[in-house]
Amino acid sequence: MVPGPTPAPPSLAAISERVSGRLDGLLTAEHDRWRKLDPSLAEPLDSLRRFVLGGGKRLRPAFCHWGFVGAGGEPDDPAVVDAGAAFELLQAFALVHDDVMDGSAVRRGARTVHLAYADRHRAEAWRGEVRRFGEGVAILIGDLAHVYADRLLPRANPDVQAVWDELRTELNVGQYLDLVGTASGDVGLETARRIARFKSGKYTIERPLHVGAALAGRFTDLVGPLSAYGDPLGEAFQLRDDLLGAFGEEALTGKPVGDDLREGKPTPLLALAVRSATPAQADVLAEVGSADLDAAQIARLQEVLVATGALASVESAIDRLAQQALAALVDAPIAPEAADELASLAAFVAWREG
Repeated sequence: MVPGPTPAPPSLAAISERVSGRLDGLLTAEHDRWRKLDPSLAEPLDSLRRFVLGGGKRLRPAFCHWGFVGAGGEPDDPAVVDAGAAFELLQAFALVHDDVMDGSAVRRGARTVHLAYADRHRAEAWRGEVRRFGEGVAILIGDLAHVYADRLLPRANPDVQAVWDELRTELNVGQYLDLVGTASGDVGLETARRIARFKSGKYTIERPLHVGAALAGRFTDLVGPLSAYGDPLGEAFQLRDDLLGAFGEEALTGKPVGDDLREGKPTPLLALAVRSATPAQADVLAEVGSADLDAAQIARLQEVLVATGALASVESAIDRLAQQALAALVDAPIAPEAADELASLAAFVAWREG
């Protein structure tokens, strides 16, 4: 595989269309149902619908789909569409809550949910604290997304529920480690890798593959081969996410340039830079985590991330991990069509630009 920006495979758009249709149907019906009880209940459901349908690459549904098809499932089975939609709602839950915890202002190119509701509270001159209202509504919208995700998940096979329970636990464990690492300034490489693996990597690729295989009744015999592909690719995915968080263009990522540097995220990229920094470079890196970093300060931090070799090291790790994932597909006992699509997805997630 040659490193470089890789377009999304066409199958991703087809899977996304089916999953988006399912999400639209569910959330529109829920909007209409609850609006009849009280018109004000339309607002949080409208917000959730806009958030879920307004962006996202639908990677988790795609990996779930190909895990299912690779295990012998029928591509047009509605159960795998429901599972994919459940993953997108779980992702909405995670992102809305993550934005509250991080104090983020922009998500997918728009005002974050908690700040949008704080704006409304301020505009209406309502009683109480603006921030608490905005964050409270956002937490509830995230909770609604979680409830709907659980409702959509097919439960005929106990392995599906077991994997779903485990991945939700892993997601929360990773988020806690991320919060502690950000607050404490812990930039150790092993800590950063552990956060990346549990907060994002496993949940984005490995576990959706497992859910797909479980839906098709082949979790036990495919858990190992799918992990051999999904675990390294999940780490590569998060490493690319870290690079985009530090260097990505807002038009492509939907978040301000250098936002992860302002938030002080404990990433392997930062850990590698700290490890190799000169005293002068360490002084610059000490600015990471300052919420008011301006464009010039972000540029200086980016220069240090390059000069220390951290950027090159992460790019090399992404290449190595993606190649490891591809090698695992060679002998994986899955349908050839699924193996081909998973190879294409590996290239896309490892070298995407947004």
